[in-house]
Amino acid sequence: MNDIFFFTAGLFVGGLAVFLIMLRQQKTIKRMTEELLQKSMEDRINEYERLLAQLRDSFGSLSMEALSKNTDEFLKLAKEAFSNQSQMNAKTLDSKKELIDLSLKNMKNELNKVQEIIQQVEKERKQSFGSLSEQLKSSAEQTRQLREVTNQLTMALSSSQIRGQWGERMAEDVLRLAGFMEGINYLKQTSGANTSDRPDFTFLLPHNLKVNMDVKFPFSNYLAYLNAESESDKARYKTAFLRDVRQRIKEVHSRNYINPADNTVDYVIVFIPNEQVYAFINENDSGILDEALRNKVILSSPITLYAILAVIRQAVDNFNLEHTAAQILSLLGEFNKQWEKFKGTMDKMGQKLDDAQKEFQHLVTTRTRQLERPLVKLENLRTPDGNLLKSAPADET
Repeated sequence: MNDIFFFTAGLFVGGLAVFLIMLRQQKTIKRMTEELLQKSMEDRINEYERLLAQLRDSFGSLSMEALSKNTDEFLKLAKEAFSNQSQMNAKTLDSKKELIDLSLKNMKNELNKVQEIIQQVEKERKQSFGSLSEQLKSSAEQTRQLREVTNQLTMALSSSQIRGQWGERMAEDVLRLAGFMEGINYLKQTSGANTSDRPDFTFLLPHNLKVNMDVKFPFSNYLAYLNAESESDKARYKTAFLRDVRQRIKEVHSRNYINPADNTVDYVIVFIPNEQVYAFINENDSGILDEALRNKVILSSPITLYAILAVIRQAVDNFNLEHTAAQILSLLGEFNKQWEKFKGTMDKMGQKLDDAQKEFQHLVTTRTRQLERPLVKLENLRTPDGNLLKSAPADET
């Protein structure tokens, strides 16, 4: 941005300097032209005076009257010559003035173009600085908000109770994302049948198996490591944090989270509710993961926990499908049997409906005409002659 500013300032100063130089040159040319014209006139007058002096010397013997007359004629001719020469000089000066005016006009146009370029560059500079200023303000505001959130999180994680609640909340978010439901897929803080230990989460597996998970994790020395200013303090807090992790693995292993009498599997999950902390452990002491597996403890971050839950969910679904497959086949057989009976009954009902349709047609045609014949005969008996009977239609059976 400084380069653009200096470049713009240089263009502006350069354009102004060119304009001032051109203006000064115009004044200088005009002054030189006037001086040349004045000098030319003075030289010609001096030349005429010199000629007159020579004439006086040459024709001294002539009479003063003749000399005066000739002098008047000579002065007249001199004035005419001087006038012609002045007109020629004026025309020359006019042509030079037009040329100078044209040059000045071109220079003015060029200066206007330079001025437009400078204005455009200045406009773009203001826009760029305005956009940069807005971005800096937005970045400063985001940094301030991030600092506040970080301070709040640091203060919250300084309490072991709040850290435990935060770990449970993170675990519940992952469980919800994986489609797990409390009471169906997992239980919270339920102690086993033969122990008083209460894991934070217990996942229900096929064949009445269980797997326990603990979400409490030591963060105090890790937070101190992040806030440490000297390298020696960082190294000290890092060593203390990794030691806390190993101690936590031993504590979980010593509990009855792995209990065959309670149908638990041979592993227990320890949830680390932060991917950065999980990566920090892997980068600084990869042997911790091996030690955890030797103690049948699985260290899990939110992403790895989601993968574990997906495997558990798929295994439960496959087991349920296998367990209910026989029942599903039995129900399909029963449905097919009832479907065949339903089709037979529908066919019989259709046949009966066809028979009823035929009987109905018989009623509305033959039976109706048989009933109408006596009525027609009775109607004929009411004719004016009283005994004329119309021929009755033939009997229909």
